[in-house]
Amino acid sequence: MIGILGGMGPEATVLLMQKVIAAVPAEDDADHIPLLVDQNPQVPSRIARLVEGTGDDPGPVLAAMAQRLEGAGATALAMPCNTAHHYADAIRKAVSVPLLDMVALSVRHAANLAGPGGRVGILASPAVRRIGLFDGPMAAAGLVPVYASDEVAMLAAIRSIKREGPTAAAHATLRQASDRLWVEGASVQMIACTEFSMIADAMAGRATAFDTLDCLVAAIVTASCAAKAPS
Repeated sequence: MIGILGGMGPEATVLLMQKVIAAVPAEDDADHIPLLVDQNPQVPSRIARLVEGTGDDPGPVLAAMAQRLEGAGATALAMPCNTAHHYADAIRKAVSVPLLDMVALSVRHAANLAGPGGRVGILASPAVRRIGLFDGPMAAAGLVPVYASDEVAMLAAIRSIKREGPTAAAHATLRQASDRLWVEGASVQMIACTEFSMIADAMAGRATAFDTLDCLVAAIVTASCAAKAPS
């Protein structure tokens, strides 16, 4: 039973669930992975807290969500929001079940694609760069993170997707950012914002691109199947 800390944003959580369903070769309902989902769009804004320096701390809310999920029977947790992984330690301290770490999973995948010294483009909220979410793990893996330079446009695209869903303007912003990263030598690129996961097809065709959400989906399937396997 995988517990999902959701609502950041709501559509990204639904997309995760759809991807988990699609990843399982099921012949009947019972073959699918059981999920407990706390779809909580009232988690304080990560952008307000980390970019604008205002707003409440999301950490205690996320910790309480994790405790609810564990109490309801979750044996592992997953959170389809890259920026919220800044609060991963608060979640881990609140529960005794493991958190499937989307950051660690994605850095491992990037290292396999880029190799030692590889430059990896990161398409994410400006908060991800400001808090250095991927910097330490990438440095430990011998990778060089390269961020999209037009943070104003990236943040505007994220907010427009939250407000209106996928739009042509957001699609164009992500494509332009991906093209620029390619020019800067980041031939491996990752979507590290689950709003951008909804327009993943905007990535530059020349890049070796992947979505951190897909790394989390694979880990959910692996964790659930391992728990189901006969001893």
